[in-house]
Amino acid sequence: MTDDTAAKEERIVAARMRLRDRFEARMADTPAMADEAPMGTGPANRHGMPQVPPGQHLAKGWPVLDLGRKPEVATGEWRLELAGAVARPVALTWDDLQALPQVDDVSDFHCVTTWSKLDVPWRGVRFADLAALAEPDDDADFVLCHGYDGYTTNVRLEEALKPDVLIAHTVYGEPLAREHGGPARMITPQLYAWKGAKWISKIEFLTENRLGFWEQRGYSDTAHPWRNDRYSCRPVDAARRPPDREFRRFEGKRPFILEAMTACCHGIPAR
Repeated sequence: MTDDTAAKEERIVAARMRLRDRFEARMADTPAMADEAPMGTGPANRHGMPQVPPGQHLAKGWPVLDLGRKPEVATGEWRLELAGAVARPVALTWDDLQALPQVDDVSDFHCVTTWSKLDVPWRGVRFADLAALAEPDDDADFVLCHGYDGYTTNVRLEEALKPDVLIAHTVYGEPLAREHGGPARMITPQLYAWKGAKWISKIEFLTENRLGFWEQRGYSDTAHPWRNDRYSCRPVDAARRPPDREFRRFEGKRPFILEAMTACCHGIPAR
């Protein structure tokens, strides 16, 4: 290890420790970790929630819907920009991403359109390691993730910094397929999957929350599966509502049902 490499590693480790000290208690207090009476069925998962959140069913396949655009990004051209409220903005190449610590993790995948996949084996880089590389400002509390297809989604840092949140490039031992967000996408196992941007191109650290694509169109800002937290009560600008799409709420705790789904869907069906 060269002196420069050792110094960089030491700086990243120190930044990780600062992030842990700042967000550890907030991460432990998030609904997917701390709810005393979460909704759902089945045995407890590794963080204590019922295996299948309310309103979900187990999918046999892996549905694919998007904004109608599936960008083809070669790894040689791929870049991931870490920007915004950070001390060290950087644009990572594919080789840079591969040079960071690689993590193998098995986690569950919960789509807001009511299907789930359990025990999905991913490989990638922890979001927390990328955050440590960029060193978020002390008042940064949110990120807005951007995709090569123009998609955006916002995530609170106490959720994004959890150890199972990855920038994933491999699934089931194979490179992540283009239709599922390859060459790399973000995964958020403790939130609905639309919070994980496919074809990720930029992570923008923010001091104030900024709603993403679906959040502007009536989807939940927080997206907690074990609270059935699919949709927001915020007024939705009619101009932002996807065309040919209707939503209907059922009584009680049943989820919203998508009455019509169009090709403009991005993260909701198959993040």
